[in-house]
Amino acid sequence: MIDLHCHSIFSDGSNTPEELVALAEKAGLTALALTDHDTTDGLERFMNAGKNADVETLRGIELSAEYGEKTLHILGYGFDPSNATLQEALVWVQAGRADRNFQILEKLNTLGYDLSFEDIRRHSSDDLIGRPHFAAALIEKGHFKHKDKVFKQLLGKNCAAYVDRRRLKPGECLDVIRAAGGVSVIAHPGQMQLTRNKLRRLVKKLKEQGLNGLEVWHSSHPEHQMKAMEQICKDFDLVSTGGSDFHGALTPDLSLGTGFGNLQVPDEVLQDLRSENRGI
Repeated sequence: MIDLHCHSIFSDGSNTPEELVALAEKAGLTALALTDHDTTDGLERFMNAGKNADVETLRGIELSAEYGEKTLHILGYGFDPSNATLQEALVWVQAGRADRNFQILEKLNTLGYDLSFEDIRRHSSDDLIGRPHFAAALIEKGHFKHKDKVFKQLLGKNCAAYVDRRRLKPGECLDVIRAAGGVSVIAHPGQMQLTRNKLRRLVKKLKEQGLNGLEVWHSSHPEHQMKAMEQICKDFDLVSTGGSDFHGALTPDLSLGTGFGNLQVPDEVLQDLRSENRGI
C-alpha cells in the first residue's frame, strides 16, 4: 500500500518531513510522496529521512491553478526541485500568497479578531502561510473550536475575511512540471464538483497539453466516484494515482495511507507512474 499525497510543516501540515516518514513506516506503507503546496522546501529533509527508512520516499508538489471560478490542483512527481523554471514559478506564486496574507490579516483585525503574524507563524514553517494557519491561530486564541467553522464563517470563499490569490493557469502548471522533468496529475478531481461531461472536457483539454494522470483514490472520493475516475483514466490513457491528502493535526480524523479508514492505494500505481517517468 502506498500514499502519494501528504503535506508537511512546509505548507499546511502539522508534521515534519521526518515525522511523516516515521508515520508511513508505522502504517506499513511501502512508498510515500510529499506533495506540499507550491513549495519544494521540505523535500531534501524528506528524501534524506527516507534513506534510513523501510518506506520509499518520492518527490512531489501540489500546484494551484485557476480554472474559471474554481481552483484546480495539480500534483507533480519525479521532478528536479532545483529546476530554474519551477523555482521561478514558485517564487511568483509565493509572493502572491504573501500579499494575500497581509490582506486577510487586515480584514480579521477590522472584524475585531486580535491576531498578529507572530500568532500565525507559530503554526507554520518559515514564512509560508496559508489559510489553515490563520484558522489554527484563531482556534488557539479561543475564537473557534474547529477549523471547519473558521472556514465556513470567515476564511471560505465569499466569506468576510476571504481574499483570493494569484495562481498559475492549468497549462502553465503542466509546463512547469514538465520543464522540471516531472509527471503531472490532477489532484482530487471529485472535489471540483464538475459534471461528468465537464470533467471529461477538462481532462481531454489538459491531456492535449501534457497531463499524465488523475488522482483516482482519494480520501474525499466515495467508491462510485473512484470507479468513474478510473474509467476516465482508461478512456484518455492516463495514469491512475492516489493518496490520503494527510495534513496531520489539521485533519485529525484522517490517517496517513488509509484516509478515513477505507482508502487503499495499490503498489502497482507506482509502477504505472514510473512508466511515465523513469526518474520517479
